[in-house]
Amino acid sequence: MTKSVNNAAEAEIVDETSETAEAKTVEPAEPAPAVKRGPVHMVLGVAKTARPKQWAKNVLVFVAPFTAAQITNGSVLLDAVIAFVAFSLVASSVYLINDAVDVEADKAHPTKRNRPIAAGIVPVPVAYLAAVLFFGAGLALSFLASPELAIVLGVYEAVQLGYCFGLKHQPVIDLAIVGSGFLMRSIAGGVAAGIALSQWFLLVTAFGSLFMVAGKRYAEIMLFERTGAKIRSSLKKYSASYLRFVWATAAAILIMSYSLWAFELREGADQSVWPVISMVPFVIAVLRYAVDVDGGTAGAPDEIVLKDRILQVLGVLWVATLGMTFYL
Repeated sequence: MTKSVNNAAEAEIVDETSETAEAKTVEPAEPAPAVKRGPVHMVLGVAKTARPKQWAKNVLVFVAPFTAAQITNGSVLLDAVIAFVAFSLVASSVYLINDAVDVEADKAHPTKRNRPIAAGIVPVPVAYLAAVLFFGAGLALSFLASPELAIVLGVYEAVQLGYCFGLKHQPVIDLAIVGSGFLMRSIAGGVAAGIALSQWFLLVTAFGSLFMVAGKRYAEIMLFERTGAKIRSSLKKYSASYLRFVWATAAAILIMSYSLWAFELREGADQSVWPVISMVPFVIAVLRYAVDVDGGTAGAPDEIVLKDRILQVLGVLWVATLGMTFYL
């Protein structure tokens, strides 16, 4: 009996020794790439953190002039271009502040640790200074178009700073703030050129923004449930069914608002049939995008639009029918 106990104890010791040896032989985590410091790399790092690729979102400033049949007006187009550049600069200031605030969390992230600020290429104080310069330049430029544009940019900056410094972790509030960014871009184009925005225009842009944002969050939740991938902390307070409810509701209101707007445009366009025809590619495009949302593959809306050829064709047809409405 004693012998068998001793043998069992020896076996446990051998197992523990082998486990310890295995633990010691586990390969270490992949080291972070070497940091390239210096003035040139710091400037390049600031430019990268400004996320120029995201400036494509700011084409929304041209929507109001286009739908007001004023995009061919030279002065209006110039004001819209100024709004585009000003909004791009202000948005970049927000990206810089966001990465500076999240620097510690980004250092622990497997991919975000390579961001210039988290990697130590751009010091946090430099990031804040660059953010101030970007915002100042954008605000100063906006006065060339109109003081109202400066007000819109100031409100956008204030709301986004609230997001960076804590509101991003508040469920529902984060959806509203991210969605408001798209809405303010559309409003900026109107106020820059002195164009009155109809209630239907505001409803379409507002609920279109909410549809995109809620769909993105829903796709992230679906990806997490399938693969266990890391997600942002605010998403842990959502359920997939709730986000599905939000984007489905937003899609329904979006389609209804656009349809009512199309009939209003028809009355103002001498009973032209083109506004009504534009409803067809618009609704199909929303439903097509909803397929990607429902499948959990709409985590990056810009990538979906660039990869989905059918969605691109629908977008071209939609713009073409609106062009027929406003410019024929």
